[in-house]
Amino acid sequence: MSNDCLSEFIDYIKIEKNYSEYTVLNYQNDILEFKNYLLSEGFGDLLNSNHNAGRYYLSYLNQKKYKTRTVARKLSSLRSFFKYAEREGELLVNPMENVTAPKLDRVLPKFLYVEEIEKLFDSINYDTVLGARNYAILEFLYGTGIRVSELCSIKIDDIDYINRQIIILGKGNKERYLPLHHLIIEALNDYTMSSRINLLSKAKGNDTKILFLNHHGGPLTPRGVRVILNNIVKNASENFHISPHMLRHSFATHLLDNGADLVSVQELLGHENLSTTQIYTHVSKEKIKKEYMDKFPKAHRE
Repeated sequence: MSNDCLSEFIDYIKIEKNYSEYTVLNYQNDILEFKNYLLSEGFGDLLNSNHNAGRYYLSYLNQKKYKTRTVARKLSSLRSFFKYAEREGELLVNPMENVTAPKLDRVLPKFLYVEEIEKLFDSINYDTVLGARNYAILEFLYGTGIRVSELCSIKIDDIDYINRQIIILGKGNKERYLPLHHLIIEALNDYTMSSRINLLSKAKGNDTKILFLNHHGGPLTPRGVRVILNNIVKNASENFHISPHMLRHSFATHLLDNGADLVSVQELLGHENLSTTQIYTHVSKEKIKKEYMDKFPKAHRE
């Protein structure tokens, strides 16, 4: 019974909630880890466990020296599963009911400065097949702030070239329209009119409507995008780490730095709550502080 409920829950977050492959895998691993813990300690199974099992499990995680953020994520995964099981009438005992998650320190999102972004663009040879694709990917991630899972799900028909906008299917299957500035349109044209056709020819007849393709002509995966970004950084001779989410952070931060209002940025990012977007205002304040400390003459005096 618990296996059926778990499978249904995984389908629910994958299909109805539209969570990314990476997020779904984390949920599944977190729940299975707790299930194995219950069995090893004789606390029952997922849907009928010892009432105090959750508190014992929290103590176990702390003994394993997991980071606070990791513990909080694992508990969040379990809460979501048990909430689903309770709603479906499958749950006898909720072991997470009286478990308090550890308090997290607020971590400011990492972002790139405009100069660093420009170096990445300048390092790409967009006259090659893969270069044109990579350039378009970078333009898209930085120019729209979309998630990597959203990027990999874009279909050719999602783009409205006339109105210069695109429809994005985000978390919870919520659609939002995003504007595309002229440089994104140019990069898309260069990619779709030549490079994408070249890549598609390698797919041996397996046509796909997905916009971004890998070097075999199949749909590009989030993992593939991360590899591409790492190679771009390497070619730019930079020594920082980059991720698709860092480009999303940079998009939001640069918008706010240049006067965009918070609600507009919330809409563009597809955040359900404004409080999620507000963290970027703290990033902007950190930048102001850094500029002050770097540039104000008296700040450098002994």
